[in-house]
Amino acid sequence: MTLTMPSPASPLKIGTRGSPLALAQAYETRRRLMGAFDLPDDAFEIVIITTSGDNAQLIAKDKPLKELGGKGLFTKEIEEALLGHSIDIAVHSMKDMPVAQPEGLLLDTYLPREDTRDAFVSPSATTLADLPEGAVVGTSSLRRRAQLLHFRSDLKVVEFRGNVQTRLKKLQDGVADCTFLAMAGLNRLEMSDVASSAIEPHDMLPAVAQGAIGIERRADDSATAAMLEAIHDVPTGQRLAAERAFLAALDGSCETPIAGLAELDGTALRLRGQVLRPDGSESIADDRTASISDGAELGMEMARHLLSQAGADFFSWRG
Repeated sequence: MTLTMPSPASPLKIGTRGSPLALAQAYETRRRLMGAFDLPDDAFEIVIITTSGDNAQLIAKDKPLKELGGKGLFTKEIEEALLGHSIDIAVHSMKDMPVAQPEGLLLDTYLPREDTRDAFVSPSATTLADLPEGAVVGTSSLRRRAQLLHFRSDLKVVEFRGNVQTRLKKLQDGVADCTFLAMAGLNRLEMSDVASSAIEPHDMLPAVAQGAIGIERRADDSATAAMLEAIHDVPTGQRLAAERAFLAALDGSCETPIAGLAELDGTALRLRGQVLRPDGSESIADDRTASISDGAELGMEMARHLLSQAGADFFSWRG
């Protein structure tokens, strides 16, 4: 197929949220496409789309994501623009993406994955263990809340919504003694110095797909698909196939604290997974290895195993 390249007269429109991190991810996507096809930057147009999750009043409420509408808060308007041909591709943080996409859209292109670890951020402590008893922790992540309380039940956890800059401002204002961000986001913003320390996966398993950028497109847009193939990172795709299969088989919503991380070693894929009660009172985890080609099946098998270990009342809190 002969590709018709985007040009300044007919640019490829890249849809994104307007936060500094979302824009950094869109610029990285543009930069990789420019390099792959030797195109000028004005052959691409960055289109900022305000999502329901960017609503300042919602952010100020500091309520759990599930009470505000789930992960779809950050994707609905962008995906509507994609389906309506207002944009040609959409750039997402994969850890924020639901496991299923709307009919007519595909999410099958991933950029090379960044650091998957969580960053501990505090003006007064270097690590989580340094926090005094009863310290206040700010986080909007159900996973982080459950992991923290499982590790240290003495901590007080408060909701901490907003982008990186908003959460750092809340920390500066003394709303909490510490918070957690993704090292990947800090690295992409060239703000890695903000982290007091990075938390290794064996201490806090990250969110499924943390550190990965995904690019969504229309299923019938073969020209764009061919372009995106040139920047797709196969190892990242292999890792996310296992992680997202694990998430989908457990609970594809944002109502269950779930962590998962796949890593490659030669032809083998190691998958670690964890599911917790929201109050941190119980955690069930598994660690398995299979061939890379069996990664998705491994994810589903691990989810089935954890569900069998959970017992009848493990999810009773869902109501």
